[in-house]
Amino acid sequence: MSSVTHEQVESAIKQYIDPCLQQDLVSAKCIKNIAIEGDKATIDVQLGFPAKGHEAALVDKVKEQIISIDGISDAAINVSTKIEAHAAQKGVQPIDGVKNIIAIASGKGGVGKSTTAVNLALALQTEGATVGILDADIYGPSQPRMLGVTDKPESKDGKSLEPLMGHGVQSMSIGYLIEEETPMIWRGPMVTQALDQLLNDTKWRDVDYLIIDLPPGTGDIQLTLAQKVPVSGALIVTTPQDIALLDARKALKMFEKVEVSVLGIVENMSIHICSECGHEEHIFGQGGGQSMSEEYNVDFIGSLPLDKQIREEVDEGQPTVVSDPDGRITQIYREIARRVSAKLSLQAREFSAKFPNIVIQNN
Repeated sequence: MSSVTHEQVESAIKQYIDPCLQQDLVSAKCIKNIAIEGDKATIDVQLGFPAKGHEAALVDKVKEQIISIDGISDAAINVSTKIEAHAAQKGVQPIDGVKNIIAIASGKGGVGKSTTAVNLALALQTEGATVGILDADIYGPSQPRMLGVTDKPESKDGKSLEPLMGHGVQSMSIGYLIEEETPMIWRGPMVTQALDQLLNDTKWRDVDYLIIDLPPGTGDIQLTLAQKVPVSGALIVTTPQDIALLDARKALKMFEKVEVSVLGIVENMSIHICSECGHEEHIFGQGGGQSMSEEYNVDFIGSLPLDKQIREEVDEGQPTVVSDPDGRITQIYREIARRVSAKLSLQAREFSAKFPNIVIQNN
C-alpha cells in the first residue's frame, strides 16, 4: 500500500502551468483519474481541445512533477481528447452537425484575415479536430482559391448542399456557386440571406470547429452573424499599424455588444525578415496587438511574420500548414490553433442538444 496520497499527486500536477490553457490541469478540470499502486502513479488526462503537437511535451512535464514526489519512482500519463459543444449567444439555435463556431474578423481589409482563417482551420485539423470553413465574404470570396477547390457542390436530396473537401477540411463558399470573376451586385438583405443559406443548408458532418471567414468591417453580415448564428467565440486579426488597430478595436467592441466571447487577438505581418540578409524589420510598427490585448483585457494569441511564402502558397491553393508541415510558420499556426481551442474549452458548455424534446399530449 502506497503512502502517497491523491492530494500529493494533485498538488504536484498543479505545479505545471499548461501553455495552451494558461493554467494548471487540475484547475482546468482535465484530470479524470489518479491511481497509485506501490511506487507507480497512473494519471488520466482528458483535454477539451485538439493538441497532437503538444501531447508529448505535456506528458513529459506532468511525469517530471509526479516522479519528484517521495515514494513515486514511475508515472504513466494517458492523454485523450474530448471536444465538447460550447455555449453561444442566448436564444440562437445550434447548427446541425456543428459543435463550435469560431468567427475570424478583422474590422479592416488587407490584414491577412482569410489567410489566417484557412491556415487556422488546417492547423486545428492537424492537431486532431474535424474542421469546416465557411467563406462569409459574399462580395469577395477567397477560400475556394486558397483551398485549391474548383468543383461545384452537389445536392443529394435536392434541399441541402454537400460541403466540398479541401485538404481534408469541409468547406462552403458562394465562390463555388458562381464564376470566379462574376461580381456580386447585391444589396444587404440578399447578402445576409445568402449567408444564412450557405450556413444552414450545408450538410456539415460532425464538425468540431466551423471557422467562419468574415468579410472586413462591422456591417450587415457581422450583425446577422451575431444575431442568428451561434458563435462560440471570435478571433480578431490585425496588423501592428495604428489604422488597422483602430478598426480591429471596432470589431472587438461589436462582438462585446452582441455578447460573443472574443477568444483573442492575432497580430499578422508583425515582423519582416529579409530573405537576403536575415535583417528583421517592423515594417508596420511594433507591439500594437499586444498593447490592444492589454488595453481590452483580451488574450494575445500569437504573432505571424510578413513572409512571401505565406502569400505564394495560399495563391496556389496549398496553404503553408499543408505545403510546409514541419516549417516554423506552420508551428506558429498550430500554437495559435491550440491556444484558441484551449481558451474555448474553458468556456461554458452547450447542453441544449443533449436535452430530449418533451411532448405533452392530451389523452
